[in-house]
Amino acid sequence: MGRLRRSRVHNARRDVHRASRTRARARDLDQIKIIDLDPKRRAELEAQPLDFERPGLGQHYCVECAKYYETDAALNSHWRSKVHKRRCKQLKDEPYTIDESERAAGLGREARRPPRVPMQDVVVTVET
Repeated sequence: MGRLRRSRVHNARRDVHRASRTRARARDLDQIKIIDLDPKRRAELEAQPLDFERPGLGQHYCVECAKYYETDAALNSHWRSKVHKRRCKQLKDEPYTIDESERAAGLGREARRPPRVPMQDVVVTVET
């Protein structure tokens, strides 16, 4: 008689991993494009003061990806990577606006207002 197969149940570990994965969200593309890529803000992010809580004392930061790196070599390696190049390509596109998302959902401005009728087409009749 053969050995009984072990039950392969790992749902609990998988669910914990999924939950923790969504807690530490990185910055979204529109946040990076609008806020971080502003020339003043970019200069501040690239020349940060020493911070003992961040990796590499906060000195090696990729603005496009919003990530800190341990060493300058790791940052240079990241700049040559496919992940960084893909993120730069995504940042070249314009981010979605609130108006664009509302129009996609059918809530555009043209749906809110009734169509205007020109005054020359309106016939006014007065009854006495």
